[in-house]
Amino acid sequence: MSKKLSRPSEPAKPRGRWRVVVVASAATAVAGFVTAVALTQSGGPPGPAPEGMVWIPGGKFQMGTDDPAPHFADARPVHEVEVDGFWMDATEVTNAQFAQFVEATGYVTVAEKPPVLETIMANSLPGTPPPPPEALVPGAVVFTPPAEAVPWDSEARWWQWVPGANWRHPEGPGSGIAGRENHPVVHVCWLDAEAYCKWAGKRLPTEAEWEFAARGGLVGKQYTWGDELPGAGGVWRCNIWQGEFPHKNTAKQGGDGYERTAPVGSFPPNGYGLYDMAGNVWEWCADWYRPDTYRNGPAKNPQGPGSSFDPSRPHENPYMPKRVQRGGSFLCSDRFCSRYKPYGRGKGDIETGESHVGFRCVRDAK
Repeated sequence: MSKKLSRPSEPAKPRGRWRVVVVASAATAVAGFVTAVALTQSGGPPGPAPEGMVWIPGGKFQMGTDDPAPHFADARPVHEVEVDGFWMDATEVTNAQFAQFVEATGYVTVAEKPPVLETIMANSLPGTPPPPPEALVPGAVVFTPPAEAVPWDSEARWWQWVPGANWRHPEGPGSGIAGRENHPVVHVCWLDAEAYCKWAGKRLPTEAEWEFAARGGLVGKQYTWGDELPGAGGVWRCNIWQGEFPHKNTAKQGGDGYERTAPVGSFPPNGYGLYDMAGNVWEWCADWYRPDTYRNGPAKNPQGPGSSFDPSRPHENPYMPKRVQRGGSFLCSDRFCSRYKPYGRGKGDIETGESHVGFRCVRDAK
């Protein structure tokens, strides 16, 4: 019977500052992935860790991938980037934490408000008919598996707009978060995540910070834990899809145990003490999304492009405001989508909540 690795009683202690010093291992280059490099340590965190956060030492690293898979076309080319050290939440923000924010501020998420017709039309292609007034009700996009195998030609076959779906009701009316207080909050759009971060005195990570942290001090590895497959040896290392996508999930039949979200920290942390940097839910980043970002970005503390552009979806306005998402989710698999790898990139409309998207926060060293 397969099993999960047990969660340690304490997160891994944060490491000190690392610096890239020498290129090694031609074997990984032959395999088409980033070459390995040796690292040295020089220093530690600037002070006591804020509650629930771990120190990410910063340094130089090889961002992106040479992986030829089509999922990673926007994650090429590999390029050297340097980031300063920062604090990062050890886990994704949970339902319980988000509830504290809402109780303290009275905040209402975008999914709990009626959609704005003007925004919908601005994000649509010219000539698109407007939705009927009765459709403009609060709701969110929910993964809804079909009853049988379907072609992968349209995501509409497994995603549905569900009126009444929001962070309190992840699958729509009749569902709730009782018993899921320690699961990552979902149906929070980028605007919601940004509001939470400001309330908490934190911010969303840049895409470069997120990838540096996800790698956990490892270099040239396919996963946040190394090169072993996610379920190698019957030991699961993350919450992703098992079975036949999108209609048959076998996670509870000898898989990772979770068909949707898992409680944060259900799987071992990476080298920096961060949990769920692969799978569970996609995580919002601060950067605008463009598929060509890596061709033009600065090498030191990149903040991303000045605006978004996504020509990959012909039914959408390519200039729809989108921000980067990282880490993959419980819907990722190597057969359908392997972007739960540390270099995989995602993106999302800043005003749309989805049932597989959450976030975590960072804080500057000073």
